[in-house]
Amino acid sequence: MPTDPMNLPDAPIAGQGFYVTHFLTVKDQARSKAFYVAVLGGNVVQEENPCYIKLANSWIILNSGGGPTPDKPDVLLETPQDLKKVSSFLNLRVADIQSCYREWKAKGAEFLTEPLDNHGHEMRCYMRDPDGYLIEVGQYSQTAIDRFKKYLGKASL
Repeated sequence: MPTDPMNLPDAPIAGQGFYVTHFLTVKDQARSKAFYVAVLGGNVVQEENPCYIKLANSWIILNSGGGPTPDKPDVLLETPQDLKKVSSFLNLRVADIQSCYREWKAKGAEFLTEPLDNHGHEMRCYMRDPDGYLIEVGQYSQTAIDRFKKYLGKASL
């Protein structure tokens, strides 16, 4: 019998359709949990093994690395080994990037740069979590918002 998500509002349990969650392999669940809660304001739904954190309108799952399992027989989970090489990253879209930058930096977030203009499309900057995962923080410009409006107007036809 399917679980009614209305009875568990802070868990990514789909009554229909699906939720998007982001799984991160971490070295130290407590340290990573502290970052996503204290810096980004997440709420812990499950403490550990794995740790589930509700982060704004999505979820982060933190778990220690591990070897292959029957459903992924040739896959080894590990944290980033070379911080100059990235194949994916978390992308946070914010309403006020300057405010987020100041607040999160004051709470200990390590940013690569301050927020910079990305060719008039958005302001953005990047930070790293305790395991070295890259996190983009971006705020759309009015030009980008107008493009979304134009696209959404056409999509509804």
